[in-house]
Order: sequence, then structure tokens, then C-alpha cells
Amino acid sequence: MRTVYLGTSDFAATVLRRLARSPHKPALVVTPPDSRQGRGRKVSPPPVALLAGELGTDLLQAENVNEEAALERIRAVEPEAVLVCAFGQLIREPLLSLAEILNVHPSLLPRWRGAAPIERAIMARDPRTGVCVMRLTAGLDSGPVASCAEVPLGDDEDYGTLAPKLAELGGDLLVEALDRLAGGTLEFTEQDEAEVTYAEKIAPEDRRLDLSRSAEDLAATVRALTPHIGAYLELEGGERLGVRRASSSPATSTTGIGEVAVDDDALLVGTGNGVLRIEVVRPAGGRAMSAADYLRGHELPKFS
Repeated sequence: MRTVYLGTSDFAATVLRRLARSPHKPALVVTPPDSRQGRGRKVSPPPVALLAGELGTDLLQAENVNEEAALERIRAVEPEAVLVCAFGQLIREPLLSLAEILNVHPSLLPRWRGAAPIERAIMARDPRTGVCVMRLTAGLDSGPVASCAEVPLGDDEDYGTLAPKLAELGGDLLVEALDRLAGGTLEFTEQDEAEVTYAEKIAPEDRRLDLSRSAEDLAATVRALTPHIGAYLELEGGERLGVRRASSSPATSTTGIGEVAVDDDALLVGTGNGVLRIEVVRPAGGRAMSAADYLRGHELPKFS
């Protein structure tokens, strides 16, 4: 099929790579302009733009895909399908009606509609998650679903291991959906509105580990935000100690909220329910390191 692909992130780039190996390789890739990224705030192109260059695919970097100049470039391709994945821009009419629009969404819809479905599934300690291909509509991830595939969500799964797995799966699902669309056999099922949950964008306060919560919830938050965003504990004095790997264990009778001990080179921190066992940290302005390496150069931390 003649397609146009709209995407931005590493996740979207993985889906694009799979699409490019299929008969539905996009004639045009659309992604936002270069932006400042990372700790150094260097101006860099989105991952999808880099991959489009590698693939030799025509590229449009648009601040707003709904503006007439962008629409003209898309119309010129005469797409039979427009494909969307982790694009980051709201798509409105007339683009919505230009062609069939399929969206790759990394959750088991209608659970976790919205901006951060992978993170929220891990935070909620869902036993399973997955990816769906759906028809894009004006609502927030509310369109009918063509296909889904699920994966188990293990206790040690973090964003860094789960997202690539879902992206590979999403690429395969999208190609299969396009094959069926080309053959006139693609069918959709409406979502059950009674089962909807929303995956709100990760806010600054989501990153701070509140020790009054349970150790299981805090460990899940660490996994959900590693390695791309990062969770942290606040030290006395306001400095942050990033937490990159942690697990939970039952509390002892003497474990109080915020109390800290050391066991087998890990930091043990009392929480509202259980003990947070911290194995990898990242001091402010530093690199990630084992708790043992951190303790060689720092006193036992005190958390606020």
C-alpha cells in the first residue's frame, strides 16, 4: 500500500524499521523539527528523522502536521493509509479524513489510553500489557481496534526492556493490519468504554519517591521510569539521589519510614509498607553506579 508515516520517538523508529522491510514502506515520513535533548541540551533530530535518512525515505519535519504546507506534502503522496506511532502532535481534520489512519498504541486498549501507557502499566504492576493497532479518531485513543497482542509483565521488567519488545510487536501488528487492509479484510472492534483507564503524562512529581508509599509501589515506579526519565529520592538539604534499580522486601519490626541501613552492598530504606532495596543509584551531576560504589565516597544518606 502507498503509505505516509508519522512518528517521533525510538519506539516509533523501531516500528518504522519493520514497516520499511514490508511492501508498505512509506513514501513520506513526517516527524517534528530538531529539538534540544538530553543533559547537554544539544539540538538533535528525532530518532525517526535519523532513521528516515538511513532508509533514504522522503522526510518532512513539521511543527504542526495540520498546517496547509504539511497537508500539501501528504496529499501529494496520495496515500492509501496514514500510519501514526508515538508522534506527539494532535491530528485534526482534514487530515483525519484524508485516508485510513492506523495508530500503533502500546497498551491493551481500552486500558491506558493516553501519553504514558508503558510507564503507567509498570507503575500499576499490571500482570500483562501489550500493543494494539487502532483506527485514529478525534478522541484520545478511543478509536476502534483492529488487532492486539499481549505480553506478560514480569516483576523485574522496566521501561528499557519492555518498550523495545512492544515496539517490535507493534511493527509486526501494523504490517499484518496493512496486509489485511490491502486485501479488504481488515475489521475493527469498538472499545468498551466501561473499561477505560488513562495514562497521564509523567509529571515532575511522579519522579519523586515518596517513602510513605509501599516499597512495592516505589520499586515499580523506579522500573517504569528507568532509564529514560529516572526516579529519585530527596536527600536532606534538597539534593536528589537518582534510583536506577530497586526491589522490595518485607519490613522488619524495627524498620521505620526513611530509616536507612546497608545489606550486601545495597541500601535498605524503610517505607510505608516494606523495605526498598536500592542497588543502583545516580548522584546529582554524576553517573549511575552501584550502591556499594556510592557508599565508598559518601556517608549513609538521610532522606527528607
